[in-house]
Amino acid sequence: MEAKRNGYIFTLLAIVIFAIQDGISKHLGGLYPPAFIAMIRFWAFAAFAILMAARSKGGLRAAAATRRPILQVLRGVMLALQIVIVITSLAMVGLAHSQAIFSATPLFVALLSVPLLGEKVGWRRWTAILLGLFGVLIILEPGPDGIDPKLLVPLAAAAVFSLYVIATRLVSRDDSTSTSFFYIGTVGAITLSFIGPFYWTSLAAADWGWMALLCITGMASHYFLIRAYDLLDAAAVQPLTYLQLVFAGLMGVTIFDERLTLNMVVGSAIVVGAGIFTIWRESIVARRRQEPQG
Repeated sequence: MEAKRNGYIFTLLAIVIFAIQDGISKHLGGLYPPAFIAMIRFWAFAAFAILMAARSKGGLRAAAATRRPILQVLRGVMLALQIVIVITSLAMVGLAHSQAIFSATPLFVALLSVPLLGEKVGWRRWTAILLGLFGVLIILEPGPDGIDPKLLVPLAAAAVFSLYVIATRLVSRDDSTSTSFFYIGTVGAITLSFIGPFYWTSLAAADWGWMALLCITGMASHYFLIRAYDLLDAAAVQPLTYLQLVFAGLMGVTIFDERLTLNMVVGSAIVVGAGIFTIWRESIVARRRQEPQG
């Protein structure tokens, strides 16, 4: 019981810190190139990943040992690029609107798992996916001229992260969590080290503090999320991550003077409901597969 309670505490801490991290990213993303911000953040993340690997059983050698090297490298590259897109989206579109669209990620994962993972999706999940996509359409609120081009940025972020999640599911069949964590940190930092220097700029003295806080929140949020998954099933953790949408909306309205529209609220409610149902059904199906056949 205590382990379960601690798992929920770690989950909530991770969600709150992720929301704070997004707020800092929005602030810095409006002042500096997103690739530059992401590079600094990943340098700190890589240091944290290497430290965690060194302290784990078997050390760095064990963490670096992978049966899926190409896929692990691809994961690191995708996450690095996705972070750049996210920072761009937060600065261009806003916290609340971006998170409303990001919340559709579990639906995209379920949709992509059919062709990429060969998973079978029943009529219940197909219904939830289609309903959720309708919710996304409500959030996008297409007008006579179509969808606002800016909204394609958070859509791209959600799509790339969905592919990252699919790749993570594939490597998890052969590699440990510590190995996967090691590769996203190190490969992500290396990837952005090839891109970020082209956008190098001088930070104002006050913004070095914000950058340091961004790095600290990035490490803390991932640490707490790892601890949460150590103590709870994914089916218990994932629905709670939708609270980040609530925190983002509150921050967007109160701090950044953003406006919540009826379409955003209604569409988000549909997407979140469909996403939670999809996660729940996936856990039910996975549990049935693990039950002994007799």
